[in-house]
Amino acid sequence: MNERTEFETGRPVVLRGGTVLPMDGRRVLPRTDVLVSGDRIAAVGPDLDAPEGAAEIDASGGIVMPGMIDTHRHMWQTAMRGYGADWTLTQYFVWFYLEYGKLFRPEDVHAGNTLAAIESLDAGVTTVVDWSHGLRTVEHADAAADALQGVPGRYVLAYGNIQQPPAEWTTAPEFRDFVSRRITGDDLLGFQLAFDVLGDPSFPERPAFEVARDLGVTVTTHAGVWGATGDDGIRLMYENGFMTPGTIYVHAASLSADSYHRIAATGGSISVSTESEQSAGQGYPPTWAIRSHGIPVSLSMDTSVWWSGDLFSAMRATLGADRSREHLEAHAKGDTVTHCALRADQVVDWATRGGARAIGRDDLGTIEPGKKADLVLIKNDASPVSFPLLNPFGHVAFQAQRGDVHTVLVDGRVVKHEHRLVGVDLAAARAQVDRTIEYLRGEMGEEAWEKGMNPDVPTSKVLDNPYTYTDYRSDSTHRL
Repeated sequence: MNERTEFETGRPVVLRGGTVLPMDGRRVLPRTDVLVSGDRIAAVGPDLDAPEGAAEIDASGGIVMPGMIDTHRHMWQTAMRGYGADWTLTQYFVWFYLEYGKLFRPEDVHAGNTLAAIESLDAGVTTVVDWSHGLRTVEHADAAADALQGVPGRYVLAYGNIQQPPAEWTTAPEFRDFVSRRITGDDLLGFQLAFDVLGDPSFPERPAFEVARDLGVTVTTHAGVWGATGDDGIRLMYENGFMTPGTIYVHAASLSADSYHRIAATGGSISVSTESEQSAGQGYPPTWAIRSHGIPVSLSMDTSVWWSGDLFSAMRATLGADRSREHLEAHAKGDTVTHCALRADQVVDWATRGGARAIGRDDLGTIEPGKKADLVLIKNDASPVSFPLLNPFGHVAFQAQRGDVHTVLVDGRVVKHEHRLVGVDLAAARAQVDRTIEYLRGEMGEEAWEKGMNPDVPTSKVLDNPYTYTDYRSDSTHRL
């Protein structure tokens, strides 16, 4: 196939005969077509009439679903894929916040973002919130934005800088200049501010919230991270009027019911990174605790320094963690769980429509006429796991994986087809990442490189507070 002519810009595309998950409830539409015209879904139904010359994709035997949305990924760290597989959160903080995160040059941020953007598309993740807290200079920020705009996906640049207090970098003239230059209404590049609230009674993060309010952008914050951020931060945000609809609380795994009440009452949402929370130590993945509060949930992968870069893993891990806790709580009371509270269709919803709600995009996350054409076809005729297709939601959540992603469209553009990326220079991305690894390894030295990747088991606590702009220790840190 010649991709230049097969999927040329502006050519309508129709996916024929798939099992469609419109994500408007638990509906399943068998043997249904989806017609794409321009950047929008034009029609959904059986045996659709397609415009003359439309590109036709055989979706029979497959599942057509909305593109998945990751609401929290540190994309700049992707060049270090798998390096921290045996880390705890403390070791992550030491490596990135205090020691070697400062070594990353703009070109290294570009390399990580490029690779992360490509791997997201490959896995059917059509939108990613780039929780970009490695932007210690505006040059780093320009490199991050350049990378995101160089890959044909949809992204939200969540601007952050772990090397400076939020009140400093958000009020710097060069930051305002960056926003005016780069955040220009590009539909494929959204914008948020990314910083954390430690609970210091003086509330040093106030100026950063005021900048967000002035710019009219939302804040995404790591909340409920054991030993770093807790209930005090939530309370201060609430008392000062900065808990607003659109705020994304990442992890939220070490919070009290009072904090969950505040999040629910103010219209915020929680981004759950189950693989991360299970492994790193932010707290137990919170879906079991927040379900009764009615807080909207989205899913995220956090960082490829540890974990997989796809939301199939996130859905699977979230179902497992939630059900495991449900059984554990019941067994502690001498009871038995006879019906699962969290269902497969709910985590598929969180991976699609939940992400769209979190980033304020009501034109994403469902399949219906007029919505943006961000679509994924899961189909793999060469795999014995592709059939029988009995429970489509269960299949997506427990059976499917990255290799089953057959076709991906973003904004009506085909970016993956027949299991191969379209219009992506993977060799160039590999060469760029190789240069970053060579540089970092050289700067650190071989001994430090190996020690960082294979940390000793410490005999004492390594770190109380990874944030250097305040000496405040949260209540949870006092209890360590």
